[in-house]
Amino acid sequence: MNSNSRALFAAHAWLPQGWRRNVLLEWDATGTLQRVQADLPTAPAGVAQAAGPVMPGMPNLHSHAFQRAMAGLTEYRANPTDSFWSWRDLMYRFAARITPDDLGAIARWLYVEMLKAGYTSVCEFHYVHHAHDGQRYANPAELAQRVVDAASETGVGMTMLPVLYQYSGFGSRPPRDDQRRFINTPEQLLSIIETVRGERPEHGALRYGVAPHSLRAVSQASLRTLLEGLDASLPGAPVHIHIAEQTAEVDACVETEGARPVQWLLDRFDVNARWCLVHATHVDAQETQALAKSGAVAGLCLTTEANLGDGIFPAHDYLEAQGVFGVGSDSHIGVDWRSELRLLEYGQRLVRRERNVLAAPQSANVADRLYTAALAGGARAAGRAVGALEAGARADWIVLDPQHPDLAEKTPQTWLSSVVFCEHGETPVLDVYTAGEKVVEGRRHRAEERLYADYRKTLARLLTDA
Repeated sequence: MNSNSRALFAAHAWLPQGWRRNVLLEWDATGTLQRVQADLPTAPAGVAQAAGPVMPGMPNLHSHAFQRAMAGLTEYRANPTDSFWSWRDLMYRFAARITPDDLGAIARWLYVEMLKAGYTSVCEFHYVHHAHDGQRYANPAELAQRVVDAASETGVGMTMLPVLYQYSGFGSRPPRDDQRRFINTPEQLLSIIETVRGERPEHGALRYGVAPHSLRAVSQASLRTLLEGLDASLPGAPVHIHIAEQTAEVDACVETEGARPVQWLLDRFDVNARWCLVHATHVDAQETQALAKSGAVAGLCLTTEANLGDGIFPAHDYLEAQGVFGVGSDSHIGVDWRSELRLLEYGQRLVRRERNVLAAPQSANVADRLYTAALAGGARAAGRAVGALEAGARADWIVLDPQHPDLAEKTPQTWLSSVVFCEHGETPVLDVYTAGEKVVEGRRHRAEERLYADYRKTLARLLTDA
């Protein structure tokens, strides 16, 4: 093997210090960066050269893979008060029809789309566990394994988060019939994790954690049991939870538990950097400060939150308090981290009627701050060494097209601003590498044709049966 086969030279690369020139990236057989050297006088002989500027791939911290297949199917007014809750009813009906083969095909195509957009890893919030009638498969981890396999086949890194779902609402209300595919006890959920771990052990591209679905879907006692069981086998593993996404959820928590959701959780559990609080849309000033202080990640999914009419997260105040955030595509109404960051800033502009609201005190470029912060927050949520071009991190990155109309003739100082805030024509993401392998070249995934054909067959069956 050529000694330089695990190396790439980039005329420009985004390192932790920002854009640097003449950068050599070298990685080992496990896909881990061993050396990142900037300011070389010339490109080393025999080393491949990147086709354009190189940037770390973005971690996608929140995904429900199966929902990709229903994107665009709920864009009509289902009732006079159409909301998240009416959308959820439609989503449940769609979820009831999905088979293991369907889920695998949908997840594979979704992960191709993620990679092409520049997401190089994903946290999969996986809650469809059982057969259509609620009975367990012969292999209780059947569906989780299908999703893990989809990540492996496409090349995207994964943090698999099997979801504990027990109740239909606060006060331990019994689950609804259309939630039967989701339901487990903490012990059953932990058993699923152990089963899938046994068949697909952790490695550099795969990490496991757990996701209590929401405070309305678990009890304090069951959440504690879940965390104790997790720490017995995977101490310090990531914990993700939906929280405070809807005002009705906040009101119900106050009524039944006597506190707002984020404050309730912070008061009763050691919420720290291993936690990701997904959405956290409706937090008051005290919760905003406390969440930032905890070190937990606010998991923001702007395209989904806008699509569902959730509300606007207080991003300005949260970042002022040094809060950590990352972005995810959630329901996959869109799969593009650039759109998530753009909407994060634009929401603040609309609320405050100002421009460039989320610029850092030390940097006037909003895109630079948001991109850097989302990389770090996404890596923390994933519990994996991703989101940076530095020794010890995964060899995951994207290569921009220097001929793209939004980048042509511009300087490095404005490249990120153009990538995030401009949207003209095709994506500026040209090539994508994960673990040092080129999985997307010239905007095409290496298995794109086959996986798209599988997805279309699955979609045709699901929509015919609808």
